[in-house]
Amino acid sequence: MHPKRMLATTALGATLALTACTTLLTPSERIAGLPPVSAGMLEKPAPGDWLQWGRTYDGQNFSPLKHIDRSNVKALAPAWRAPLEAGLSMPTPLVHDGVMFLHTAPDTVLALDASTGREMWRHAYTPATGSSMKMGLGLGGGRVFAPTSDLHVIALDVHTGDKAWDHTIELSPPATNRGVFNLRSAPLVVGNKVIQAITSSAGPGGGFIVALDIDTGKELWRFHTLARPGEPGGNTWNDIPLDKRTGGSVWHQGTYDHDLNLIYYGAGATYDTAQLRTPAALPGVTNDALYTNATIALDADTGKLKWHYQHLSNDQWDLDWAFERTLATVRVDGRSRKVVMNVGKMGILDALDPATGAYLFSIDAGTQNIITAIDPKTGAKTIDAQRLPEAARPTVYCPSPSGARAWPASSFSPGTGMLYLPLTEWCAKMSMEGSPLLSAPGAKISDADHPDAVADGKMGRLQAMDVGGAKLAWRHDLDAPISTSALSTAGGVVFIGDLDPALKAFDDRDGKLLWSAPLDAYPSASLITYSVGQTQYVAAVTGMSNFHIGAMGPRYQKFRAARGLPAIAQPTGAPSIQVFAVPN
Repeated sequence: MHPKRMLATTALGATLALTACTTLLTPSERIAGLPPVSAGMLEKPAPGDWLQWGRTYDGQNFSPLKHIDRSNVKALAPAWRAPLEAGLSMPTPLVHDGVMFLHTAPDTVLALDASTGREMWRHAYTPATGSSMKMGLGLGGGRVFAPTSDLHVIALDVHTGDKAWDHTIELSPPATNRGVFNLRSAPLVVGNKVIQAITSSAGPGGGFIVALDIDTGKELWRFHTLARPGEPGGNTWNDIPLDKRTGGSVWHQGTYDHDLNLIYYGAGATYDTAQLRTPAALPGVTNDALYTNATIALDADTGKLKWHYQHLSNDQWDLDWAFERTLATVRVDGRSRKVVMNVGKMGILDALDPATGAYLFSIDAGTQNIITAIDPKTGAKTIDAQRLPEAARPTVYCPSPSGARAWPASSFSPGTGMLYLPLTEWCAKMSMEGSPLLSAPGAKISDADHPDAVADGKMGRLQAMDVGGAKLAWRHDLDAPISTSALSTAGGVVFIGDLDPALKAFDDRDGKLLWSAPLDAYPSASLITYSVGQTQYVAAVTGMSNFHIGAMGPRYQKFRAARGLPAIAQPTGAPSIQVFAVPN
C-alpha cells in the first residue's frame, strides 16, 4: 500500500462536530511555528501537552485536563483515526502545541496534526538489524529523539523530520551478538542530556544507561546496572566473572527530581539464575546480584550512583521490579512528604525516600504467594521456601513470570492520593513438564489459574492504592486483562484499555464504570490525553504486537474455554491510533 494512503485519515464511526478553534492553523502553519521544548516546559508542561512518556518528570501519567469529567465522559465519541504500520511495539504518543509525535513500527517517526491525524512529516529509519519493541520518543529543544532497533539514538528536526545527528551506542565489553541488547524505553531529556537506557537479556556485563549531548549526540557518561568486580556491590555475584553476569535490563524511561538533580531507574532481574542458587562460600561475597531488582538514583550531571535500594535479591522467578519509578507528594502520618515508588511484577508497591533511598512502606495488592512477610523497617522480604524453583517439587507460584503487573504503567492522581494499577490475575505451575524455566536446571513451567480469577471468572483488575494511607483502596475486576497504562485526570476519570477489546473509563473515587467503547484491535500502548484549542482528546494506539499481549491473549482464551465461556473473537482491525473527544 502506498505510504501516503496508509497514513490518510479515515473515519471511525460518527464524525464529531468539533469547533473551528481546533483547526485555526493549517498543518503547515502549525508545524512551522512549533516552538522549541524548553527545560521549563519539561519541568512544568502546558496542561494540554503530553511531552514525555509519563507526561511529566515525576512519571505520574496524570493529566490536569478536566473538560472530560465524570458527568460527560459518557459522551466520548470517535474524533479521528490514522492507520499505522504493523509491528512489534508499544509506542506512547507525545503531543506538543497541537502536534503529535509517534514512533511506529518498524523504525518510523511520524508528526501528525493532533486535531485531525493528518500527516505532517515522517522519517523512516532503516536499521541494520530486525525491528525491536520500543516504547516512545523524547522531546527537547527543537528536536525529537528516537531509539532505533540497531542501537542508535537519532535526533530529528521537529519541523521537518530531517536528521540532526545519529549516535551509535557501543558495547563494553564488546558483544559478538549486539542483538541481545535493545533500546526499549523512551529517551529522558534533562538539561543538555538525552538519557537512554539499554536492555540486555543475555549480553555479557548486562544493561546500562548512557547520557548523550543534546546538541551533538556525543556520549557524556555511562552507568552499568550490574555491579562490576572491584567496585561497590561487585562482591554480590557469588564470585561470578563479569562476562558471566547478565541481565539488569532497564525497560522503562527514568524519572527526574529537579530539586535533588537525581534521575531514577529500575534494573530488571538476571535470567541466568542457576549460578546464584549455591550459597556464597567466600568471605565477604553474597549472591544478592546487585543492582538487579533495584531502584537506582543517579546524579543527572555525572551519572554517579547516589543510592540504591534492592527490592528483592536473587530473584529466581523472573518477577523483577523493572518498571516506572513514580515521584509524588503524599500525606503520611499527617504530614506531607515526597516519595519515590514502584510496583514490581508481584503487585507489591515499595515507597522510598527520594533523597536517601530509605525504605518507607509497602502495599501488597494480594496477587502473589511468594513473599510471606515484609519487614516494616527495612522492607526486606521473607520468601516461602516451598515456592523456590526445584525440578522435583511441583508447586504453583503467583503471579506467572509475565507478572501481575508488567509494562502497562500505573497512574498517580494528586487529587485523590491514589495510585491506579493495571493487574492480571494468573499463575504458573513449576514441575518437570512444560516450558524450560531458566532459574533451576530441569525445572519447567506451565499455566496455572489464579485463585481470585477462579473465584469470579475474571482475569483483569484495576486496583487503586491509597499511597498516603499505605493500604489498598477500591478495585474493579474485569473479564479481560488490561493491555494499556492507566491514565488518571483532574476530571475525576481513570482510563484503561483491555482485551475485550475496549477503551474504558472509571470514576477515580470508587472505580465505578462510567463509559466503554469497543475497539476493533487490541489497545497496545500507554494511553494519553491532550487538548487542541478547547477540545480534550483521549488517544489509544491499537493493533500493535508486543510480548505482553502475545502472552495474555492465548491465556485469556484458554481461561474462558476452561469455564465453558464463549471464545472472544480475534479482533481484525489494522494497527492505528484511535482518538476520542466529547463533541462541543
